[in-house]
This record gives sequence, structure tokens and C-alpha cells, in this order.
Amino acid sequence: MFLDWLERRIDPFAPFDEGRMPPKTVLGFANFYLRPIRAALVVLLLISIVAGTIEASLYLLMRWFIDLMNTADRANVLQEHGVAIALSVVLVLVVRPVAIWLHEVFSNQLVVPQSTNQIRWRTHLYTLGHSLSYFQADFAGRLANRVVQVGPAVRELAVVFIDTLLYVAIYAVTAVVLFGSISPWLALPVLVWVVAYAVLTRWFVPRARRRSHATADTRSTLIGRVVDSYTNILTVKLFARDREERAAVRDAVDIHTRAYLHQFRLVTFTTTLLGIMNSLLLLATGGVSFLLWQRAGMTTGEAAAGLALVLRLIAMSGWVMQTVRGVFENVGVIQESMQTIARPHAITDVPDAGILAVSGGGIRFEHVSFHYGRGDANIIEDLNLTIPPGEKVGLVGVSGAGKTTITALLLRLHDLEGGRILVDDQDIARVTQASLRSAVAMVTQDTSLLHRSIRDNIAYGRPDATQDEIERAARLAHADEFIRDLVDHKGRRGYDAQVGERGVKLSGGQRQRIAIARVILKDAPILILDEATSALDSQVEAAIQESLDTLMQGKTVLAIAHRLSTIAALDRLIVIDEGRIVEEGTHAELVRTGGLYARLWARQSGGFLGDVSSNEPQGRISDTVAR
Repeated sequence: MFLDWLERRIDPFAPFDEGRMPPKTVLGFANFYLRPIRAALVVLLLISIVAGTIEASLYLLMRWFIDLMNTADRANVLQEHGVAIALSVVLVLVVRPVAIWLHEVFSNQLVVPQSTNQIRWRTHLYTLGHSLSYFQADFAGRLANRVVQVGPAVRELAVVFIDTLLYVAIYAVTAVVLFGSISPWLALPVLVWVVAYAVLTRWFVPRARRRSHATADTRSTLIGRVVDSYTNILTVKLFARDREERAAVRDAVDIHTRAYLHQFRLVTFTTTLLGIMNSLLLLATGGVSFLLWQRAGMTTGEAAAGLALVLRLIAMSGWVMQTVRGVFENVGVIQESMQTIARPHAITDVPDAGILAVSGGGIRFEHVSFHYGRGDANIIEDLNLTIPPGEKVGLVGVSGAGKTTITALLLRLHDLEGGRILVDDQDIARVTQASLRSAVAMVTQDTSLLHRSIRDNIAYGRPDATQDEIERAARLAHADEFIRDLVDHKGRRGYDAQVGERGVKLSGGQRQRIAIARVILKDAPILILDEATSALDSQVEAAIQESLDTLMQGKTVLAIAHRLSTIAALDRLIVIDEGRIVEEGTHAELVRTGGLYARLWARQSGGFLGDVSSNEPQGRISDTVAR
């Protein structure tokens, strides 16, 4: 009952400011994520002080007990010292186990699991807030590794200090006090050792930090390289690049191994030097104790307790040095994670951002400019485009013309460099990103599904959808037939079957149909189709086109297609070239003008345009024109 209550004191998912950037210093970063558990850490610190003091007092108790056996009257020892002996028994049998139990309970049930996963959760949410370009610029595996590993690394900074360094301090103080009460000469070797140990640690720590950081960085690169190979395993197999992938991972392993060896050279040297210091301390303490005992300057119990304390201090010194090394391995991990996590969000909601209210779905681009940070490269330059509510517009252009960029800007996946975009006269930069993207549904050419069930993937845009609604969307997307025949490796069937990472267990056409079902179910007022039927065969495409026609009713549509035949019947076609609108009109109007669109159409139709007086294209269509 008590453990259940204690374990609920820290909520890993407690609300917090998800958009606040963590500091860029190790201590600031650690303090930022440890702040919610400060009270628990203070309690753990107080318990550790009590437990450490009790442990150190056992050596003083040893001194008293040995001297008692040397000097007390054996026949009357219980009568004369019974109370003291009973209190010693209570200390050893009751107080010490209770202190240890409290320390373990507060450490294991209150602090360690909850704080670790709370840090992971908070760094994950902050990472999710980064822009699309942030994720495109790094390995997914390395990002995930840094989020997962930073939790225990930050926690260890606090817990190791409390559990290890504090204990050493208590033992060192106890030894100095005990020896100082007997003779300054006896305390001198311990004081000299403490100073030398501090100097060695001061020399060791910055070097360990630098080398640990290098090791952590090479480890993340190694993980990223391995995950990249696994994620793209189909490409590796198709191009028979197994040997090259092995070589790339081998290089990463080799670099990581060399960084690891460089780090452990430092550990070997430091540990050897510490061993020499410990031997000198033991020899000096034993020698001084012998001389004092020989001259009746100390009792047998004091000598035994003093040597036992020194032996304990020596044993702990190696442990502490390894712990300090571990701490600074964690410091390296934190530094590495900070480089990834502690960056400002590139795209944020303004402080007073409102909720986008879509009445008709009208879209207006006003003097929009955007260059992907490429200086003078003209990606989108002074673009002006108005799409009335309910209009179906097709974007046409050669590869790199800027068509997909326009849709990305409408979704605010990038911030504009100039101009503004309005939806129903509301500037999308002044509304929340969540409300904007909730009002837009999009089917992309590269359909990526989550490694979850078919049901979860279709309902991703509407988690509250009923099973009947999910199945209806699947039927409209002509996906219900193959879904009911699916069986995954765990025997789950139909809508419960898992699709594999990025949907790899499905064909391209099946993934596309799941994506279309997802958009049908979402039923957003603005629809973006970016090669929505590119992965489908002609028969399925024709069937789904009817569903898309139904889906487009009453919606504002922005469509991109390689096959111009799939968009030629839309209300208006916009021809983009180098980020500018160079032509616009219906299919028939653009063919008659003989411009860029007419040339693209002629190239796709093999020179046979058919009856261009109609909006219905004729002739054989190929897939030669790219975005």
C-alpha cells in the first residue's frame, strides 16, 4: 500500500510547458529536467546522509567494542555495559536496516523509474515540436537514441552524487575526525590522500568528459548508420549493396572502438595512479598507528577501527573513480543529446495564436517568397494565387518547379520569408499549427504508414471514429477487400493486423489505398492530393477516382499529378516554373496557347492531343513528368 502511494508521487506525464527550450549547459539542462523531482531528491539526500552516517558510525562502534573486550571485566561486562550493548544491537539490527530500506525504497520506487521516463517523455515532446526539416537532416535512429539515453544520463548526475560522492565525503570526514581525536599525525595521511584524490579527480574529470563526449557521439553515429541500413533494407537488397553497407557500419564500429580505447587509456592510467596512492595511504596509516600504539598513544580498538576505515575508504575510492567516470560518460551523453534536443523550434505558434475557423476553405497566397535558406535560389518568388472556396485546382510543372513546396507552405511545414498565406481571410501564421493541419487532408506520393494496426492507420486523423466509419472509408478507397484477407505474424487479422514499419508489409498500391481511406475518414474542408493515385494500377485508379470525385465535392482541392490526365478535368490548372506562375486556365485553354503546359501535354501524349476542345484528355498517358 505504501509502495503504491509512493510510486504515484511523481507523474511522468504531468503537464508542463512543451515549447520551452531547455538550456544549453550541462548543469542547466540537467536542472531543467530535474526540477519537477527536486523535493524527492531532497528527501533522498536526507535519507542518504542518515544512512551514510550510520554506516560510518559502525567503525566507531567497532573501536568501542574492541576496547571494551580488552578492558572490561568479563564477569560483569553485561551488568556494567548492558544498556550500551543493547543500543548497539538496536543500531545494527533495526536502525541500519530501516535506513537502508528507506534509501532503497525512495531511490527505486520514488525517483529512478519515474524521473527517467519523465525526462524521456519531456524531451520526446519537445523534439516532436521541431520542424520537418529538423527530422529530414538527421538519422531517425540517432534522434531516438538521444531521446532515450538522456533520461538515465540526467538522472544519474543527481542520484550518483547522492549515493556515491556523499558517502565518500561522510567516510572521509569520519576518518579525519576519528584520527584527529587521537593524534594529528594519524590524521595527516588521510588529509594528504584527500587532497591528492581531489587533485587527481580535477585532472581526470575534464579529460574524461571530452573523451566520453567523443565516445557518445561515435556511438550515436554507429546506431544511426545501423538503423539507416535496416530502414532502407529493400534498397540495399535491390542494388546488391550489402558489402558497401557492411563497410559503412564497419567504419562506424572502428571509429567508435578507437574512441572507446582512447577513453579507457585515461581510465587505466588514472586507476593505476590511484592504486599507488591507496597503497601509500594504507602503509602510512598502518605505520603511524603502530608507532602510536607502541607508545601507548592509541588503543587496539582505535587502531583496528582506523585501519578498517582506511580500507573502506580505499575500496570506495576506486568505486568512486569509476563512478565519476560513469558520471562524465553521462555528461558526454547529455552534451551529445543537448546538441540535438536543445535547439529552438524553427516553427512555433505566436503567443496569441487563434484556432483556424474554416467556413468555405478559400486560400490566398499574397506575395509569397521562400528559398529553403539557399540564398538567391528562386524556389518560390513573389507568388500570388487565389483559390476561391470549393475550387479544384491542379498544379503543373517540371521537377523542381516548386509545386510540392507550395503545398508544404500551405501546411506551414516551413515559415515564409516574405508575404503571407490566408485561409478564409485568416493568416495561417496567426493560428495554431494543429488547427491549420486539422483543416487540411493530404495524400502524398510517398505514403508512409505507422507500425500499427490497419484500424489505427485509417483512423489516425479521426481517433474517435467508429468501426463502421472506418470500414466505410476503406470501402470507398477500395481497400476493404484486401484488408479482410490480411494476417500478420502474430495471427491478427483484418483491421487488427499490423502493417510493419512504414507499412512495408503492404504493396505500394495497398499503402496508397490506406492513405486515401485515412483522408476520406478525416473529411477535412481542404484537400491536397500529391500524386494520390501514382502507386495504383489503371483499374484500381479508375475505381478510386470515383471515390475521390465524391470526396472532392464541396471541398477546396489542390492537386499535383505526374499524369496530367488525372488533373486535366479540374476547374483550373496553374503552371509553375521556377517558383512563379507562368500560365493558368483550363486544360483546353492552356493547350490552345501552346505554352509550357501544351509542351508537357504533348510529351506525355506522344504528340497526339486528341480533341483538345474538351476538358477530357485523350491518348496514351505516361509517367515521365516529375514534380
